[in-house]
Amino acid sequence: MAKMTVDDIKVSGKKVLVRCDFNVPMKDGKITNDKRIVAALPTIKKLIADGGRVILCSHLGKPKNGPEAKFSLAPVAARLSEYLGKPVVFADDDTVVGENAKAAVAAMKDGDVVLLQNTRFRKEETKNIEDFSKELASLADCYVDDAFGSCHRAHCSTEGVTKFLSPCVAGYLIGKELDIMGKALENPDRPFVAVLGGAKVADKLNVIENLLEKVDTLIIGGGMSYTFQKALGGRIGNSILAEDKIDLVKGMMEKAKEKGVKLMLPVDNLAADSFSNDAMCITVHSKEIPDGFEGMDIGPDTRVLFSYEVENAGTVVWNGPMGVFEFENFAEGTRCIAKAMSECKGVTIVGGGDSAAAVEQMGFADKVTHVSTGGGASLEFLEGKTLPGVAALDDK
Repeated sequence: MAKMTVDDIKVSGKKVLVRCDFNVPMKDGKITNDKRIVAALPTIKKLIADGGRVILCSHLGKPKNGPEAKFSLAPVAARLSEYLGKPVVFADDDTVVGENAKAAVAAMKDGDVVLLQNTRFRKEETKNIEDFSKELASLADCYVDDAFGSCHRAHCSTEGVTKFLSPCVAGYLIGKELDIMGKALENPDRPFVAVLGGAKVADKLNVIENLLEKVDTLIIGGGMSYTFQKALGGRIGNSILAEDKIDLVKGMMEKAKEKGVKLMLPVDNLAADSFSNDAMCITVHSKEIPDGFEGMDIGPDTRVLFSYEVENAGTVVWNGPMGVFEFENFAEGTRCIAKAMSECKGVTIVGGGDSAAAVEQMGFADKVTHVSTGGGASLEFLEGKTLPGVAALDDK
């Protein structure tokens, strides 16, 4: 479903409330990675250039007890000022829409930028309580959502506020996510290959269910693969296992067979005698992991097989690492998938979260078509779920 974007509206002289994703990592009050701020710049610059009065809002972290200084967006305002080459007025109200915010917005001229305080300083935000949505809306004439990472949650600043402002449109980030991931799911260049990893099978069951209707090949790696091996009667030693999901997994393997989907599991694994980088490590057949050892990564033969499928795909979607990539000795499987994605001539999409972190860490982020900015949001999108923050935006 096509949504209106910032290119479809006129904002000159109008106050525009923009929901960004400034949930950046911080240490001792300093930003350690500002990728999300940089990602928001095209939309912000477009609105400034068009003469809008730009009111930015975002959450940061998970304040438990209302306002906390360590979750203030003040460092974000400073960084934004540097990137935009102009002052960004920080409205430092613990109530978010307080006297500072109202005064700052009242004083705005066309092209000015104001940043509100962390929306989660108000407990109403995550409960989507109407009063706070109305307060946010009272500052502006229209709304832009550019926080894909938060649009799977119906919060005041992502969904509630849209009931009181019009038009409500997508920024460039959300537009790109919907375009690229939407096309991959609805009309992919084939063969369409999905690579799923990560530790928990339960997190990915709905994704598998949805993708089995769409893909040509489904590759399963990471911690979740051991439940599949167990379901096939394999020995998995001390590897992570979702015992209660074995029957569901069997059903999915049956479904893959019925649909003619090629389901690929690891053929060999690196197994270790403890969960640490320095553990004693052996390479074993995937169905023969001995007691006292746990699977930590895909093995060398599996890397070759999986990489070949990825490199020759028309479209690849990847979500979840192939092993415990935080440990250098067990990062090779994940690195091989990242490298294969970078060498694939087709459309390559990395779902957010750990796989996005891995691709960046390993230096392949600029060699794939798209790295999603949302972990949970991209997962729910792959599940075929409606994202409340997207559904709330105006249709084209």
